[in-house]
Amino acid sequence: MLREKLLELREKALESVHSTNSLKQLQDIHVSYLGKKGPITEVLKGMGKLSEEERPVIGQLANDVRKTIEQQIKVRKEKLERKLLEQQIESEKIDVTLPGRKIRTGSHHLLASVVREVEDLFIGLGFSVAEGPEVEEDYYNFEALNLPKDHPARDMQDSFYITDEILLRTHTSPMQARTLEKHKGKGPVRIICPGKVYRRDNDDATHSHQFMQIEGLYVDKNVRLSDLKGVLTVFARHMFGEDREIRLRPSFFPFTEPSVEMDISCFRCDGHGCSVCKGTGWIEILGAGMVHPNVLRMSGFDPSVYTGFAFGMGPERIAMLKYGIDDIRLFYTNDVRFLKQFKQA
Repeated sequence: MLREKLLELREKALESVHSTNSLKQLQDIHVSYLGKKGPITEVLKGMGKLSEEERPVIGQLANDVRKTIEQQIKVRKEKLERKLLEQQIESEKIDVTLPGRKIRTGSHHLLASVVREVEDLFIGLGFSVAEGPEVEEDYYNFEALNLPKDHPARDMQDSFYITDEILLRTHTSPMQARTLEKHKGKGPVRIICPGKVYRRDNDDATHSHQFMQIEGLYVDKNVRLSDLKGVLTVFARHMFGEDREIRLRPSFFPFTEPSVEMDISCFRCDGHGCSVCKGTGWIEILGAGMVHPNVLRMSGFDPSVYTGFAFGMGPERIAMLKYGIDDIRLFYTNDVRFLKQFKQA
């Protein structure tokens, strides 16, 4: 009776082992047939009712059945593990003949490149780079630069005021006043001030409510207008070509006296007249002048001892002229198709 039961258990166990495709189910089969509470253990508990001659025979058969089931479970486990490994290898297979994926690399924004180029030039001329707050005091943005309270440039239509005395800076000139103030009337002072500025303006192809400026300042004893012309000539030829000529036209700025506008000979037509220079042969590029005595005096410098010059330029205008860009908004829309054209700029 026990012999038939053991043989029947073996057949059922082997059938279950061979039919399963799950390692978890295989583990469950192992526990259900060979565990301490399994059917083989239950069969062995009934051996006490057997005769002495039958006990060793049934005992041997029970061990054989147990070993057979264990062996088949082991074989099936190895087969399932190998199959899972093959499936994993297949799913993770890499076709080494496929072309590699191109890694997209970034670069400096065109405006950042222009600013860095201007900075490098002026650092080589002995200037240092000064940076300051974009949220500025009215005093440094206007009054310290010879712009009294009733000056038209202070009109609310031109500036973003936060309070009566705090606003978004309308130019980077406040850093000139702050730097002169820190020197406490002792020169020399040689700085350029790059940064963002803000004005209440309608955005179009040539105007923006936010744009960039780079301003320069040189204050020392015996600084002349000819020194300004020499520095600006070096700048123009570095940025637009060694054969560029410059001209200075009279103008007016509250913080310089005398004031000038600087033009460069057109780099497209070499001064003969074209659409870029509107047929004049000249392109307006920046404003400049000798530092007004009132500005020096308000910052603690004696205008009878010290003189200086200042200039201001727009990186957007320089980039638009140099690279033939016709809309200032392209700098700020972050269109990769536009920006990637100037990776080497």
